[in-house]
Amino acid sequence: MTATLVAKNLAAGHGDRSLFSGLDLVVAPGDVIGLVGANGAGKSTLLKLLAGLLPPEEGELRLSPPTATVGHLPQEPERRPGETVREFLARRTGVAAAQRAMDEATQGLVDEVPGADDAYAASLERWLGLGGADLDERAEEVADSLGLAVGLDQPMTSLSGGQAARASLASLLLSRYDVFLLDEPTNDLDLDDLDGLERLERFVSGLRAGTVVVSHDREFLTRTVTKVLELDLAQGRINLYGGGYDAYLEEREVARRHARDDYEEYADKKAALEDRARTQRAWMDKGVKNARRKAGDNDKIGRKFRSEASEKQAAKARQTQRLIERLDVVEEPRKEWELRMEIAAAPRSGAVVASLRDAEIRRGEFTFGPVSLQIDWADRVAVTGANGAGKSTLLGALLGRIPLDAGHAALGSGVLVGEVDQARRLFHGSETLLDAFHAAVPDTEPADVRTLLAKFGLKAGHVLRPAATLSPGERTRAALALLQGRGVNLLVLDEPTNHLDLPAIEQLESALDAYEGTLLLVTHDRRMLDAVHVTRRLEVADGKVTER
Repeated sequence: MTATLVAKNLAAGHGDRSLFSGLDLVVAPGDVIGLVGANGAGKSTLLKLLAGLLPPEEGELRLSPPTATVGHLPQEPERRPGETVREFLARRTGVAAAQRAMDEATQGLVDEVPGADDAYAASLERWLGLGGADLDERAEEVADSLGLAVGLDQPMTSLSGGQAARASLASLLLSRYDVFLLDEPTNDLDLDDLDGLERLERFVSGLRAGTVVVSHDREFLTRTVTKVLELDLAQGRINLYGGGYDAYLEEREVARRHARDDYEEYADKKAALEDRARTQRAWMDKGVKNARRKAGDNDKIGRKFRSEASEKQAAKARQTQRLIERLDVVEEPRKEWELRMEIAAAPRSGAVVASLRDAEIRRGEFTFGPVSLQIDWADRVAVTGANGAGKSTLLGALLGRIPLDAGHAALGSGVLVGEVDQARRLFHGSETLLDAFHAAVPDTEPADVRTLLAKFGLKAGHVLRPAATLSPGERTRAALALLQGRGVNLLVLDEPTNHLDLPAIEQLESALDAYEGTLLLVTHDRRMLDAVHVTRRLEVADGKVTER
């Protein structure tokens, strides 16, 4: 069925911190609404509100018709023990929950529970609408077309990263919800799974159902969304833009420029009036002093003239003050937080940064190598490949983290490695962010640590929280701050965009342009690969490395 989801005057927050308020949104059939905003703006919270998983602090949600189905498909980094691929697909498509409801209704019929007929009819209609009748048949077909290459009764925990990504995509392609709420649907798909990316884009673009999607993949947003809802944390505003993602970027820039121009015009006008008022008051005060000084003067005409002049200045000052009060106040646009990342300069390393010679690593049935490879000073290397192809294994071998089963690996002299993924792992414990960060850079004063973290948007409300309570995006920012605090000459970025918001991704790209050391970049972000200057491209496939 076609369905419309209407949100009216929604408000949400965390504790005493407001995320947004007064949010109105209509998700109509055929809409694909891209939900954007900085980390912490409330994007995931809004998706949960729209799904009915969280109650709003204010406002209401209406679903028309009320029996329509809303599918919330969040990221699932952890696989559930004991769950098969078939059960995973049934759960993600909503069929499993519909089946349980129908089984309960069937038992109600057997037990002759009052109203069981209506309950059974409603549950059957929901089960059929979600595609329960032919799910198994469709699941086999979709899994085969995506190259999943595993039986549907295999445990999800036995799947490789690439297979799990395809299973997640299959669950979306099999879904028949009336409204879709998608949270980072491209996160597990890589550049070598272009067929999967294209199928996902075609699926979302072709949906008759209304869709709200959160994604950091700018190319995906450009190709799919019809509107953009921006949660502007800096300005405390909610803006809905018609048109696609590129149109949103242009309109947002124009709107910000106009807001700044309007404020500067108002500020200039107010300053000029205030300056005029000060001058008029000064003349008035001078006139009053003169009148008092010459109060004993017998020149009545002179006294009258001075009195009238003072009164005129006072009237002008009051008139100017009224003009100031009548000005339409224009609030100054608040400056957005910007990731001002600079990779701290470290002395350059030797000419050879890292090398592999006939390197092999064996993990069960998977063999990486043999690989011979040399990374030189100031090389900027992009590493691409399918999930499970061996990209992380290559990085581990180059950095000496993973022992080789054959061959030789060496890091060059003077190499100082900065690795975002490794740095992120330092911020998972119960100690505060401030303590965890200071432990990693013990020679840095706590006040300087606070200043550095603030540059990355981690301020007083973050630094005294347990590190484990940070969001993935906040943890990524802390890791980037640590790289700046330590100083590196070999920067390793393994999927750095996965937990950064769109503005931070763009600012990271700019920061990488100024970085002069050696760079190893693994990313599935198509626009990042276009934006960041690289000098070499390595492709990893089935444990083999080739240079393109």
